[in-house]
Amino acid sequence: MKISCVILTMGTRPAELRRAVTSVLEQEGADLELIVVSNGSELPALPEDVKTVRLSENIGIPEGRNHGVKAADGDIVLFLDDDGWYRSRDLARHVSRRFAADPGLGIVTFRIVDPDGGPDQRRYVPRLRAGDPLRSSRVTTFLGGAAAVRRAAFDAAGGLPGGFFYAHEESDLAWRVLDAGYHIEYDAEAVMYHPSTHPSRHEDFYRLNARNRVWLVRRNLPWPLALSHLGVWIGITVLRVRSLPELRAWFRGFGEGWRADCGRRRPMRWSTAWRMTLAGRPPVI
Repeated sequence: MKISCVILTMGTRPAELRRAVTSVLEQEGADLELIVVSNGSELPALPEDVKTVRLSENIGIPEGRNHGVKAADGDIVLFLDDDGWYRSRDLARHVSRRFAADPGLGIVTFRIVDPDGGPDQRRYVPRLRAGDPLRSSRVTTFLGGAAAVRRAAFDAAGGLPGGFFYAHEESDLAWRVLDAGYHIEYDAEAVMYHPSTHPSRHEDFYRLNARNRVWLVRRNLPWPLALSHLGVWIGITVLRVRSLPELRAWFRGFGEGWRADCGRRRPMRWSTAWRMTLAGRPPVI
């Protein structure tokens, strides 16, 4: 199966981008192409066989990746952060074999390892019982910069929600992939190196996190599940966020999520919600 790797960059990490590109081009035993998308920035010099997509402005992570997928020819799309890289030269071949062996596999999400030897972060394991990052399992979401997606599943789901800009776009795609009849696997044997970071480093994190959570459930959940999901996350946020300015930003985003257009509403089937529950994460949390 042909693989297309999409790397999205804002041009602020040229050395890290070169490392990421090298780790892709060194993959062995796979039919692979590499596409680098510049999200409103200039690109450094890249090898001639790398496809490039140049966007005139920063249009956000999900829509930037959508443009990369449009330029891709592969049956499988790898998404890689520009500051991440692959440990093994066999990763692309491993991923290709996983998809070829299981036609129902829609997404494989990778184990993310701190290159400095720190412990695997709990938030990088996309399931509620995240204590053992070395245990592979079915999951209900994935990590946007460390995943492989079957192109047919990506297209069936309608791609990433471009309007989200940042936050929860992976869950939106994952839920629609699940509703299209595919399943998602966390594969602990597929490893991406990435420095330890926290998502709140991003500007406007709390506002976008709240706005997009409302959009996520408005777009994808039957109303009883949508209201339950938001009620649970209001409680979790109030308990977790101790900063009053950050809490105010979150609730501003929450209100914006109800006022602003979230795109097409396509509630998942109740059978999909049940499958998510059996996989360990009902869509109310």
